[in-house]
Amino acid sequence: MKKSILLIVLSLTISVMTAQQNQVQTDSTKTQTLDEVLVQSVRVKPNAPITHSDVTKAQLEPRNLGQDLPILLNYLPSVVTTSDAGAGIGYTGIRVRGVSPLSTNITINGIPYTDAESLGTFWVNLPDFSSSVESLQLQRGVGTSTNGSGAFGASINILTDAISDKSSAEISNTFGSYNTRKHTVKFSTGKINDVFEVAGRLSQIKSDGYVDRAFSDLKSYFLQGSYNKNGTLIKALAFGGHERTYQSWFGLTQDEIEQNRRQNPYTYENEIDNYKQDHYQLHWNQKIDQNWSTNLGLNYTFGRGYFEQFRADDDVSDYSGIVEATGVDFYGTPVTDLIRRRWLENDYYVINATANYRTTELDLTFGGSYSAYDGDHFGEVIWAQQFAENASIRDQYYFGNGKKTDFSVFAKATYTLNSKIDIFGDLQLRNVGYKTSGITSDLVNMLIDESYSFFNPKVGVTFQLAAHSNIYASYARANREPSRSDFESNPEIKPEQLNDFEIGWRYKKGALLLNVNSYYMQYNEQLILTGALDDVGAPVRKNSGDSYRLGLEVEAVYAFSDKFRVQPNVTLSSNKNKQTFSQVDGVLKDFGTTNISFSPEIVASNMIVYSPLNNLSLNFLTKYVGEQYMGNTDTAASKLESYVVNDFNISYQWNPKSIFTSVVVSALINNVFNEEYVSNGYYYTYDDDWSVPGQVTTIEGAGYYPQATRNFLVGLTLKF
Repeated sequence: MKKSILLIVLSLTISVMTAQQNQVQTDSTKTQTLDEVLVQSVRVKPNAPITHSDVTKAQLEPRNLGQDLPILLNYLPSVVTTSDAGAGIGYTGIRVRGVSPLSTNITINGIPYTDAESLGTFWVNLPDFSSSVESLQLQRGVGTSTNGSGAFGASINILTDAISDKSSAEISNTFGSYNTRKHTVKFSTGKINDVFEVAGRLSQIKSDGYVDRAFSDLKSYFLQGSYNKNGTLIKALAFGGHERTYQSWFGLTQDEIEQNRRQNPYTYENEIDNYKQDHYQLHWNQKIDQNWSTNLGLNYTFGRGYFEQFRADDDVSDYSGIVEATGVDFYGTPVTDLIRRRWLENDYYVINATANYRTTELDLTFGGSYSAYDGDHFGEVIWAQQFAENASIRDQYYFGNGKKTDFSVFAKATYTLNSKIDIFGDLQLRNVGYKTSGITSDLVNMLIDESYSFFNPKVGVTFQLAAHSNIYASYARANREPSRSDFESNPEIKPEQLNDFEIGWRYKKGALLLNVNSYYMQYNEQLILTGALDDVGAPVRKNSGDSYRLGLEVEAVYAFSDKFRVQPNVTLSSNKNKQTFSQVDGVLKDFGTTNISFSPEIVASNMIVYSPLNNLSLNFLTKYVGEQYMGNTDTAASKLESYVVNDFNISYQWNPKSIFTSVVVSALINNVFNEEYVSNGYYYTYDDDWSVPGQVTTIEGAGYYPQATRNFLVGLTLKF
């Protein structure tokens, strides 16, 4: 199937290129920022009434030494990041305004990257992707309408490498703590005959991880062919990765941290996650005239892989008769030892089509998207002390399938009323269908057949106070469907709704840039993290009824001179469930208004940038995250303590006169002051109804993910 898809994509690319070569040029103007047009449907301009931050390749490069993209975004406003293995490599996560990653929409060149079924984003599947990022935009809040799945709490819109006019090559190597190393090779042919370009990247990242045995063995590739002529841009891309990571999602108890914060409860030598993911994209942008441009995007993603587990004294009834008991446990349950693999294989298809009309007064974009996802979930036993008589190795003990379709249309426009006022309007209609069959890993039938129709309007206005400042206000409505895991936990789970109100002020004059934004995010049936994890380490969510997030974001850049500047930001927020009920000791208890889980009231960052020489940059970075709760009942057992972490980054570029165009040396000291901190965890409860007959006692527990103490990365990049 994937080979056929690839052949079709390549054939279409060649056909279009041939047709365009024969076309008579009617517009002498080169295509308007052609690469940017690829994402114009998901990005906003600097003066739009949408709260956002832009990040360029140049800003990523000094710290791009192997850590995942979320870690590189750690110092943006309202951002909190974490790493299972502790060192920023492997499984990492990002929260914006305390919002679950499952409510953050990710696009690559306008194509949804967020997994359609789980709603998660697994950055580990695209290792070293930062080396192929031209720019990205983080939109906080609902943001603007996108092709594909709707943004709910935040969105990250990524644009991959732009076309290079000149040929180039690059070799980059990084070495650091925990036996970490990254090796990257990049090339570009530059424009051949001022029309074609071929570029690519190969990467390998390995790390033992801060946590014991939590290694990462990551490989990735990126290949792009581009055609650019006569107002036409065509890009064909293939990129993907293969990750092998040792499991470290179980975390540690507080006692275990005090004993040895680097220990790992998993001891089986092959307790690993092994997954491959390949992406194929085709983009055709056409500038028709000075006012009109269009874009067509096609995507196919093929993912497959498993995680492997050793199970000691496991209940044989969980394996559909494949294995036989070799003993009994404390309760008399028949058990045996075995090794299992739980698989996921999926195909994901996307087609996007947009058109843009632009005059001096009006900037109108409209379009639509259709995506189809087909994912198989199954488990197999690859070893057991005793197989059943008619069973054999790799027999499946469960199989389930999930199919999801997503169709959306949108239109958004910015209208310049006069020299002072810009009006923004955005309408999106979205229809989602989700159907499952088969059984879950718990051998429970999963027969979901749900469809949702969402209407997501947005409106805003920007008022230019002066040449150097403006104010803006916006309102946005968003809806988000549950994930597969949500349905597994509760088949009656409801979609969540959000009304997002934003008011902001932007000021830029001389040495000072200042952005101030306040937000009120009003939720109905918000799918909040309970603090618990399921049996594969995925977070468990539930509807919370009415809840809200109220916050103030302030970010600034002040240049004391051309050599010295500071970049602070702070978010102050109140994040509340309006009414919380939970079973405690067998009795339903009303906790009243409580804090939303994983939502610190204070998040602050600062960057001190000093450049004593033109090619030398010294950066001191500070991150503070206030205390937060991992559950929603404000119990002390679920509290995650505040922490402050400081990093130091140095980068020097030398431009020799021969052989190399540049030599770049970068170094990063993470956690300079050796802080022992925890950035993430989970909280759980269960009822003890057996210790005391006739009495129910609620037992609490928590797990924590300790982060690395002082560590370093050093990189050398040679550019030809």
